[in-house]
Amino acid sequence: MNSLSILLLAVLVASATAFGVYTPVDTSSRVTAPRNGSSGMVMRARICDLLGKRPNRQARVVTFSHKRNKTVQHVNLHKKKYFSDNLGRIVKVRLSTKGIKTVEKYGGIDAAAKKFGMVLTKF
Repeated sequence: MNSLSILLLAVLVASATAFGVYTPVDTSSRVTAPRNGSSGMVMRARICDLLGKRPNRQARVVTFSHKRNKTVQHVNLHKKKYFSDNLGRIVKVRLSTKGIKTVEKYGGIDAAAKKFGMVLTKF
C-alpha cells in the first residue's frame, strides 16, 4: 500500500510539472507591437481615406429568372504615395479613383487634405 501511494504521488507531481500547472509565467520579456501605426498587419476598412467612399451594400443582381441576389459593390481603391510639403515626407494613402482625380485637381495632397479635413500625420 505504501509503494502504491508513493507511485501515485510521483505520477501526480510529474503530470503537474508536465502541463505547467506550477510553472511561473515570465511577463517581463513580452514583445509588443509598436503603437505608432507602423505594423504591417493592420486591418482597415475598404474606405477612401480622402473622400470617405464606402462599399455599396444595398446592391442586387437580377438574374434572367428575375431572382434578386444581394451583392456588394466595392470602391475602386488604390494605394498611392504622395510627397507632403507640409510634413516633408512621403505619405501612403488608400484613395478611390475619384479621390486621385481630386488630389490632381487641388494640385497636391496637402491642399486636398486641408479641403476635406484629412489628417496626414496618421499616414
